[in-house]
Amino acid sequence: MPDLSDISDFIKRIMAGDQNAGARMIRLIESDDPQAFELLRALYPHSGKGFIIGITGSPGAGKSTIINGLITQFRKKDLKVGVIAVDPTSPFSGGAILGDRLRMQTHATDEKVFIRSMASRGHSGGLSRATRDAALVLDAMGYHIILIETVGAGQAEFDISFLAHSVGIVTVPGTCDGIQAVKAGILETGNIFIVNKGDLADAADADISLHQLTQMIAMGKDRRTGWKPKVLTTNGLTGDGLTELATAFLDHHEFMITNHLFEEKRKEQETLYFTSLLRDLTLKKLMAFMENSPEYKEVLNKIGSGEMDPITAAELVVKQMRK
Repeated sequence: MPDLSDISDFIKRIMAGDQNAGARMIRLIESDDPQAFELLRALYPHSGKGFIIGITGSPGAGKSTIINGLITQFRKKDLKVGVIAVDPTSPFSGGAILGDRLRMQTHATDEKVFIRSMASRGHSGGLSRATRDAALVLDAMGYHIILIETVGAGQAEFDISFLAHSVGIVTVPGTCDGIQAVKAGILETGNIFIVNKGDLADAADADISLHQLTQMIAMGKDRRTGWKPKVLTTNGLTGDGLTELATAFLDHHEFMITNHLFEEKRKEQETLYFTSLLRDLTLKKLMAFMENSPEYKEVLNKIGSGEMDPITAAELVVKQMRK
């Protein structure tokens, strides 16, 4: 853990792309260390250049395998790639289960690839604020592409559309993911839709899914940005379609730059980041204040003795604060 007196040197190491320093910084973020806030403040002016790609979809759709293939394709173009794999939180340790990271170990020895698993912390959208902070660190480290895989919680995953510049939604042939996505509104968040085939997948099912998604997108409202979402088929196991997928993401990046949408997205992200920080810091200070109040300690004792239920106790503490 760096001392405050070493912040300048620590920041320089992160900006130079030192992976050990970057890993330590992310550990500080995950442990909610007070120094992390100060370090993020120093790194923030050096961020904003990386292209953040969110990969989301149903559990078992093959997101990790696709990301593994995308790393290979982006590295062929000599782009530095950072990956944040948001894993489910362990109910025992509170940390990430690390399943996704294990699937990407083929890139472990590449000095221009950084892979980190992070816990979702129970957030319904599959992302926590720590994910945004970690993306900021990778951005400041000079990673051109930052891939974020969400926890795969399904239809509630809208957070990624606020964090990422480009969103890829992975579906599996024959599972009606496309129809479910429309019902949930997830189609509105996607820029590229990926029909991922496994070795056992029926080619006819893939064609049907491709047609369904294409038709659904065509029936949707005109997009504010003018970008026409793409629908592509891939096979994460054989690598088929991954070159085209990587190209599609880079095309979207170029489209955003050319049409001044990248800067517009940055401003939107900054506003959302501010409100997220404000909410978290306010809640933290509020809880600290309440936990030190005599009313809080009193109701805890009453809950423990069975004199009061938790619902009544929570209402009572809030009422006391309003006075």
